[in-house]
Amino acid sequence: MKRILITGKGSYIGTSLASYLQQFPQDYRVNTVDMMGDAWRDTDFSVYDVVFHVAGIAHIKETVENAHLYYEVNRDLAVDTAEKAKKAGVKHFIFLSSMSIYGKIEGVITADTKPDPSSNYGKSKWQAETQIAALCDDSFAVSVLRPPMVYGDGCKGNYQALVKLAKIAPFCPDYTNQRSMVSITTLCTYVKNLIDRCKSGIFFPQEADYVCTCRMIADIAAQNGKKIPLTRLLNPVVSLAKCTVKGKKAFGNLIYRDLTYLPL
Repeated sequence: MKRILITGKGSYIGTSLASYLQQFPQDYRVNTVDMMGDAWRDTDFSVYDVVFHVAGIAHIKETVENAHLYYEVNRDLAVDTAEKAKKAGVKHFIFLSSMSIYGKIEGVITADTKPDPSSNYGKSKWQAETQIAALCDDSFAVSVLRPPMVYGDGCKGNYQALVKLAKIAPFCPDYTNQRSMVSITTLCTYVKNLIDRCKSGIFFPQEADYVCTCRMIADIAAQNGKKIPLTRLLNPVVSLAKCTVKGKKAFGNLIYRDLTYLPL
């Protein structure tokens, strides 16, 4: 039986994984620890085989005033957790990073693409990755996850913007683009397999097929009992929207290509 500690109580991905692993009570025992404050530092990590670190700051507007929080939480807290896990004899540390470390809102990411984060979120995740990877050795496996946008029921962030649009839009452009995305179910299955393998490296979970934003909006509407006609008459509006950062994030192409694993 694998004993797993999820660091980040109430997180969407952490909670989803804990629920998913309940299907296999004979194989996994999962606990979650709240990372707010310093009480977590008294938690005995030595009883766990795996620590999955999901605690972090995301989905809030970045300002000059809150910039320091990204580095204190997404970097320093993550590194402190990894160091505590290694010292306690934990065999496997999984760090939830992000596609944001590449700093791209459009384009193709391959094995040759170098991280170049542009936001405090991306920079803090990249700096955490670098410091945590340095802890990896034969007795302490480190797995870094760089998922693209995660979607599914209850998911926060950009996916919620698509859900809102699907609920109110009478029409939707018939505009084709490609986005790397991963459903919460696929991600949980991926993490389970990673736990089983206990392999060090950088991993890129995504759906087998790229997602088209407009098709996804139509599918979300259908799941809510609403039919949204797709029309190419609105495509010029999308072309104009793509002149903005938000438009590029929604309707531009952003994919992982031929990229599943990189060594640390």
